[in-house]
Amino acid sequence: MTTVSEIFETMAYGPAPESDKPALEWIARHDGAFGLFIGGRWTKGKSDAGFDVINPATTARLARVTQAGQQDVDTAVAAARKAFPGWSTLSGHARARHLYALARAVQKHSRLLAVLESLDNGKSIRETRDLDIPLVARHLTHHAGWAQLAESEFAGYGPVGVVGQIVPWNFPLLMVAWKIAPALAAGNTVVLKPAEFTPLTALCLAEIAHEAGLPAGVLNVVTGDGRTGELMVNHPDIDKIAFTGSTEVGRIIRKATAGSGKKLSLELGGKSPFIVFDDADLDSVVEGVVDAIWFNQGQVCCAGSRLLVHEGIAERLVTKLRARMEKLRVGPPLDKAIDMGAIVAPVQLERIRSLVNTGVEEGATMWQPSWACPTDGYFYPPTLFTNVSPAATIAQVEIFGPVLVSMTFRTPAEAVELANNTPYGLAASVWTENINLALDVAPKIKAGVVWINCTNLFDAASGFGGYRESGFGREGGKEGMWEYVKRDAGSGMRDAKKKTGKPARAPRIPHPASRIPPIDRTYKLFIGGAQVRPDQGYSRKILAPSGALLAEVAEGNRKDIRNAVEAAHAADGWAKTSGHNRGQVLYYLAENLAQRADEFAERISGMTGRDLGDARREVDASISRLFSYAAWADKYDGAVHQTPIRGVTLAMNEPIGVIGIACPDAEPLLGFVSLVGPAVAVGNTVIAIPSEAHPLAATELYTVLDASDVPAGMINIVTGAKDALAKVLAEHDDVDAVWYFGNHAAGAEVERASAGNMKRTWVEWHPRDWHEGGQGEGREFLRESTQVKNIWIPYGE
Repeated sequence: MTTVSEIFETMAYGPAPESDKPALEWIARHDGAFGLFIGGRWTKGKSDAGFDVINPATTARLARVTQAGQQDVDTAVAAARKAFPGWSTLSGHARARHLYALARAVQKHSRLLAVLESLDNGKSIRETRDLDIPLVARHLTHHAGWAQLAESEFAGYGPVGVVGQIVPWNFPLLMVAWKIAPALAAGNTVVLKPAEFTPLTALCLAEIAHEAGLPAGVLNVVTGDGRTGELMVNHPDIDKIAFTGSTEVGRIIRKATAGSGKKLSLELGGKSPFIVFDDADLDSVVEGVVDAIWFNQGQVCCAGSRLLVHEGIAERLVTKLRARMEKLRVGPPLDKAIDMGAIVAPVQLERIRSLVNTGVEEGATMWQPSWACPTDGYFYPPTLFTNVSPAATIAQVEIFGPVLVSMTFRTPAEAVELANNTPYGLAASVWTENINLALDVAPKIKAGVVWINCTNLFDAASGFGGYRESGFGREGGKEGMWEYVKRDAGSGMRDAKKKTGKPARAPRIPHPASRIPPIDRTYKLFIGGAQVRPDQGYSRKILAPSGALLAEVAEGNRKDIRNAVEAAHAADGWAKTSGHNRGQVLYYLAENLAQRADEFAERISGMTGRDLGDARREVDASISRLFSYAAWADKYDGAVHQTPIRGVTLAMNEPIGVIGIACPDAEPLLGFVSLVGPAVAVGNTVIAIPSEAHPLAATELYTVLDASDVPAGMINIVTGAKDALAKVLAEHDDVDAVWYFGNHAAGAEVERASAGNMKRTWVEWHPRDWHEGGQGEGREFLRESTQVKNIWIPYGE
């Protein structure tokens, strides 16, 4: 077995930094025993065949990995098939909890994974640390949200079954997350094959997933080269193939699966145009080009490898580009000051050199920086070609390396023609200060993604995929989820949809050793992120059904409402926070509530006299509801309306502002969460009046809010006489909306009082079943939490 020191000695890196040792120790621990990860455990392959994993920066051997054969693939598929019934019939919330736990585990092991990815692939540690690993966690978290919402948003659809996924070597771990997150969220089980050059982070993630509690057989990893991939494609018990790689291999897979009934999604090659008009900010363009083609050594399927420049600025731009290229730093990937690391393998390095030589032979002008690349390892310098013919090999063939080819145009029409002069259609980038021109050109480019004045932007909320020979299907966003579901599946979401909000069996909860003491504590108000005394200094007693005193809560009044409104307005930065970050806060809130679930159940049981098991069901439903609105935080999208103009009309969902919420008495915790959750998920701040009869469920939340990164003033809680306080909120001119759930008379008073500043109201006096999904959560609550802004953008020259 290789030791950590031996790895570093052979890699000529010198002493291993403390922060990098966990990755090396992980490799050393598994070296020589890297079998396959199947059914939740490491297992030896059925044959002794294997291959070495090489560090591209030093050509040092990292580890030996199994070459999976037919029996190994059969075993992995059988494990996935065995796990499928249990996984697919889990509730969406249960799958969401698993994906969220995996996302948190990735965050906890972020440095390990970042270093391992850099050693495995040769890319800069800055990229793996700051881009790849955070995006891995982001995809898992985002798709935990889709798992939570699957039963309502994909009603009538279920998981496909066992999914075979084949990922490339350019983003080894990020591509794994792109693939497994939607597959698992939809209820599928997975057999994954990483690229033969870069298998280590996929295997590490499988191990981490198992440690995080993912059921055995849900995620299985088999290693090997194209022969292993072929076995998966042809396997009769795999229901879908998802492949990212070359167009040539994608074409073979399409033919192989034709008529098999397998669902198929392909994300293939690209030769993306980077179009620069004469009014563009050239300094920004230069940095955009660096990100477009020299990010990840140009080993990016959507790399902006064809620079199309207006002829009036071409010479100036090329001069700036050459000056910037002189300052790019190529070297050891674990050096955080490095811009470009190593090419993944000798075969890819030779392909790049061969195509560059072809470009020179065909008459293009090649330019490279004056400095020399490291001679140890698979390095290649950033390269710029000018005087390139649109029909040249280097202008048509995907090089997949740090090579940029430049051409010029005179008119927008010519730019579009050049951009579309390729069999590919994955991505494009348009640079201009003229929004009319940008929005006129973008729809004319045949590409699945078009970036305007930016490039290589990716997010889990936005679909990614190509047109034409760049493949079909999408990854990311809701459109990516559709790739992993099918209509009328025999299990999974269809069956889960029939379930009510209440579990069939009550969870086992240990009974407390003693009842709640006769006198507990006096709860203050929660305003501006702090517990504060009420203005009047009065409190009210909260009694158990038996008449025993449970606790006292503060009696809020008009001045307390005024202070809460001021605190809510001071937290206006919450509306500007990204949906992802808002979702994270709600996930943390659910996580911390789950840690105290038994305590809250006892409190609810003591207040209401309900059975402890029934009270626990309310707590569990509240945790699930927080997950739902954490999920919706980055998914309640707007729309592009089909108005009869030459342009786009954007409908954007915006938060209302400050919302006052008077919560129902029934289900004191679940009712509170079901109303406050959607309001804050979309960016509102809240003054909440909890159940007047049973407020302790809300006041106990104070410490949970404190521990959950909830910004001060985002949620304010004022206890007391609900109807009187609701009327004060309705009369307040700095409150933008009031929700009231209670009796008819007080509801009518709220509506009358709201006329002062014509604030929005949502008033109900009919009871709801807060456990039932259709009544207790969903788009109705999100609509009431938002207002729509329509933006008309005509465009065209």
